[in-house]
Amino acid sequence: MVLKEIEKKMLSELIKNSRRSDRELAKAIGASQPTATRIRTKLEREGYVKEYTTIPNFNKMGYAILALTFMKLDVKHAMPPQDLEQFRRIHYDAVSKTPSTVMFVKRGMGLGYDAVIISLHQDYACCDRFRTFIRQHMTERVSAIDTFLVNLEEEENSLPFSFSLLATQMMAINCKDKQQA
Repeated sequence: MVLKEIEKKMLSELIKNSRRSDRELAKAIGASQPTATRIRTKLEREGYVKEYTTIPNFNKMGYAILALTFMKLDVKHAMPPQDLEQFRRIHYDAVSKTPSTVMFVKRGMGLGYDAVIISLHQDYACCDRFRTFIRQHMTERVSAIDTFLVNLEEEENSLPFSFSLLATQMMAINCKDKQQA
């Protein structure tokens, strides 16, 4: 489904700051408060808004490393669809018991890998234990594993993690598409 212009504006404003009242959002998108409420509710109902959350300062929370762990899955151990849900549940339970914080696990493709895990760690030793944990618990499914580490303590030469840039770019792409039409 394609969003209308005002719905894109609302989504962009919610991405920038979801704590605002419907009255404030209405002013930002140039609509009445009841219209803003109706649009926000529609975006939630249709799944454009999955959840409202906070982006914390990971370093202040005690995390020094963000890890992107890339995995090559072993095709010899392809799983029948009926076993997939049990596999997800078992691995979700196992990963949730590690001292590291797993933020994202997803299949994909590129760089010769089939899946990625994004995780947070207090230090390198914690990250190394997490990698060992993955190797031990997924040995028959993972044929290769590599990790890219990000130092969360370094502020120089980096942009902070935020969805505000996404919201701005989303609206800029929309304006560019209109100009080309």
